Amino acid sequence: MNLHRNENQPAYVGIPTFMSLPVCLTPEDLRAGNVDVAILGAPVDTSTGHRGAAFGPRALRADERYLFNNTSELVNASSRVKPFSELTVVDYGDAAVDLWSIENTERTIGEVVSEVLDVGAVPVIMGGDHSVMVPSVRALTEKYGKDKLAVVHFDAHPDCHEEIYGHTKTHATTIWRLINELGIPGHNIVQAGIRTPGSPDNQLFNWMRKAGIHTHFMAEIERIGLSAVVDKVIDEATERAEVVYVSLDIDVVDPAYAPGTGTPEPGGLTGREILTTFRRLCHEMPVVGLDVVEIAPHLDPGYHTALLARRVILEAISGLAMRKAGIHTRNYMHPVASGEIPFALRG
Repeated sequence: MNLHRNENQPAYVGIPTFMSLPVCLTPEDLRAGNVDVAILGAPVDTSTGHRGAAFGPRALRADERYLFNNTSELVNASSRVKPFSELTVVDYGDAAVDLWSIENTERTIGEVVSEVLDVGAVPVIMGGDHSVMVPSVRALTEKYGKDKLAVVHFDAHPDCHEEIYGHTKTHATTIWRLINELGIPGHNIVQAGIRTPGSPDNQLFNWMRKAGIHTHFMAEIERIGLSAVVDKVIDEATERAEVVYVSLDIDVVDPAYAPGTGTPEPGGLTGREILTTFRRLCHEMPVVGLDVVEIAPHLDPGYHTALLARRVILEAISGLAMRKAGIHTRNYMHPVASGEIPFALRG
C-alpha cells in the first residue's frame, strides 16, 4: 500500500515511511508484492544503560530531507544503479515491544524477521539497541543453519561480554550470546572498527582469540587502510559460510559524523567510509539480513546521525541491487562516475 496521494509531493508530506516506500503489514502482503527487501523497526532500548535508541526507527522514517518521494528514480551516485528499480523494497512496520521484558521483545522481533525470511526477502532491521541482533540472527539460523551463516559486525565495541552488571541480555553481550546461545562458530564472526579503551581487557581479548573470532581493531585500519581491511572481512566471512548477516552499530563512525548514539567513541570511521563499506559488503557478499542500530535521536541535535544511518541503509540496498544486476567487480564504481573514463563527451 502506498500511503502517499501522489508522487509529486515532498517527502515530508503525509504519513512517514522509510524513504516514502509502500507499506506491507502481513506475510500475505509481502508475497503479493513479490518483495525483495523489507525494512522493519525494532524500537527497543531496554538492554542498554543509555536509553533513547528505541526512537531510532521513527527518526529514520520521519526526518526525511529529500524533496521528493519517487524512489524509483533514485540513482546510486557511485554505481549508477537504480536500487528501487532493481528491487522491490517496502516498509514492514515495527516489531511489537514489551517494555518490561527483553525476552518477550526478542521473541516478537524474531517472529517478524522470520516472516520476511519465509517469503524469500531480505530483512533490514532498524534499531533500537544492539540486542536486536540476537533474535534477528536466531531467525536466520533457523532458516539457514548456524554453520552456514556468517555475522559481520561493525562496532566501536566488541560486545563479547558474558554479562554486564549481572545481566546477560544486553547490547554488550550480543557476540557472546551468538556463540554460546545460538551455537554460531567463532570463525564465522568477523568484527571491524573496535577501538574503545574500556574493552576488551586482556582476559576478554584472549577469549575472543580462542573463540576464533576475526577481529579487526581500528589500529589495523590505521595500519593498512580501510579498503584492505574490508577485503579481509569479505574473504573471512565467505570462507566457510554460505550466507551473511551484517550488523552496524552507528558508533563505529566517529562522533563528529554520528553524535547521536549512547556510547560514542572518538577516532572512528568517517561518514563517507561507512557508506562505501556497506555498499561493498552488500554487493560482494551473499547478504540475507542486516541491521543498523544504536541511533539515539535525542542526542542528535543536527540530525547528522539519522541522516547518515538512513543513507547507510540506502547504500546497503544499492549493494544488494548491484548484486542482483550481475555486477561482479570487487569495489565496483561506475567508470565515468569514478573518473576512470572522462566525464565530458568529446566530439
